[in-house]
Amino acid sequence: MDSSIGSSKPWLPSADEKVGERVLTYQCWLRLIVGWAWLLVFPTAWSQAAPDAAQALPPGPGHDIVAAKCVSCHDATRLKSPGYSREGWQRVVSQMMHIGVTLTPEQVPVLTEYLVRSFPERARPQAALIPGGVQVSFREWAVATPDAFPHDPLAATDGALWYTGQHASVLGRIDPGSGAIKEYPTNIPDSGPHGLTEDSAGDIWFTANSAAYIGKLDPKSGTITDYKMPDTRARDPHTLRFDRNGILWFTVQGANMIGQLNPRTGEIKLVSVPTPHALPYGLVINSKGVPFFAEFGGNRIGEIDPRTMAIHEHLLPNPGTRPRRIGITADDVIWYSDYARGCLGRFDPKTGAVKEWPSPGGPDSQPYGITVLDGVIWYSESGVRPNTLVRFDPRSEKFQNWAIPSGGGVVRNMMPTRDGDLVLAESGAGKLAMVHIQAP
Repeated sequence: MDSSIGSSKPWLPSADEKVGERVLTYQCWLRLIVGWAWLLVFPTAWSQAAPDAAQALPPGPGHDIVAAKCVSCHDATRLKSPGYSREGWQRVVSQMMHIGVTLTPEQVPVLTEYLVRSFPERARPQAALIPGGVQVSFREWAVATPDAFPHDPLAATDGALWYTGQHASVLGRIDPGSGAIKEYPTNIPDSGPHGLTEDSAGDIWFTANSAAYIGKLDPKSGTITDYKMPDTRARDPHTLRFDRNGILWFTVQGANMIGQLNPRTGEIKLVSVPTPHALPYGLVINSKGVPFFAEFGGNRIGEIDPRTMAIHEHLLPNPGTRPRRIGITADDVIWYSDYARGCLGRFDPKTGAVKEWPSPGGPDSQPYGITVLDGVIWYSESGVRPNTLVRFDPRSEKFQNWAIPSGGGVVRNMMPTRDGDLVLAESGAGKLAMVHIQAP
């Protein structure tokens, strides 16, 4: 599921695990101390497997359903933050059922009422804007199908912009010159297209998050080819990227797996992440063809051997860190958006060094979509109103940010265009945005 609910996992480093260098700012050190104190006082809130986890839930009708169906994957603190409106909780329950959570018709309204009553939507903090010397301009397009929920964007090599319409089960193509939009429905209704990427031939690939397959669209013919997951547990493929050999790698969030698809043969291989409930999420591939992925269920970055598919997990210093999306610079350093703590993080796999900076919007800013352009880090704060586009220069270690004109509606992903701009998917706002960047 790709909602704003995450998951947590206690961590105990083994003897051979090395925690990265704790090069943190004063603010993040403070959060580290507070996080450890909170963990010691409320240890069950970090354990998905602990039988006492359900005790953190408010009493009332629906308590037992949440304890059985939700707390097994999400701790109670994630239900509270940020909370949802009735419509929001209805959508979350629907998404849970799409990816394999079994509920009877009688349980659905009871569960929904419990969530609405116990975890109401909280007020979001206002964006905190930092001026600077870079100028940007936004151009936005409303997607063709209302409420399509554009999840991921793609800037294709031919200049076209694409999006996955998750709730409408479509792929959309925008011609930035004319503004014309064409949508392609998936072969399987309610597929929930999610991740998006392009191969060297110009075909568009997507993850069917709700129907357990990878899809390939030929834009010339409109034909879509489906590659079903070979394991029924792999119900929710998530983010996908091609390596330099043309092999497609992808995360399978709820199933706790990493996958590999060979487009020449159609063969799919799956491996499980060693840490239970790791929730593998964002994915990048370094200059040597090695995939790295964020473990949203805990404070880890995963690395997979492209030959053996063996997984190595790198611990991040703070137990409360929840990396959701990741970017990578030319020196193969990983940058992560810490959704839970409101930090931007830097992790060097070669040395294990970690450095973090508080995001301008504060600890509740929920950094989410992130990318790298010409060595500069760009990401969005999804927890502030309006959402912001944030620029961070690693050389000067300075931030600058802008309010997104339409509000953003949670920018879950972004990427550079061929012309050095950015494209953002504004999910709740039902729009795609292109950001033109002017250097100082």
